[in-house]
Amino acid sequence: MVILVSIFDLQPTNMKFIILACVATMAFAAPQYSSSEEAEFIPILKDDRVQEDDGTYSFDFETGNGISFSQAGSPDGDEDAVIKAGEYSYTAPDGTEIHLRFVADDNGFQPEGDHLPVAPEFPHPIPQFVLDQIAFAAEEDAARADSDEK
Repeated sequence: MVILVSIFDLQPTNMKFIILACVATMAFAAPQYSSSEEAEFIPILKDDRVQEDDGTYSFDFETGNGISFSQAGSPDGDEDAVIKAGEYSYTAPDGTEIHLRFVADDNGFQPEGDHLPVAPEFPHPIPQFVLDQIAFAAEEDAARADSDEK
């Protein structure tokens, strides 16, 4: 048998126990950090930032583990949208050197990099089943047009 108890029916001692249980549960669920775990210190080798009154900006930074990022922007787009250009580089976990250049403007974000996948060149060959379906659809359209004229 299940007995539902209103929070207002609880005795002060029971309420204190429930609050203590909630606090203990939260403390137990908190992340546990070991003082023996030491995070690797990675120095910032370069950190240059420029912010102009007209909204243009640039920044350039580099870290001791080979990460670098530079970007410049200005509010030259539609409705003072910020147009940005920049690049960043780092070493991927598999050892691959990643270098990405980008522009973000009225045409959206446009990344360029050797590691990015490339779509096949167009026009690529159209599979025969697609050509057959196009021909079939054209025949249906022609038959429908003939029946509509009658």
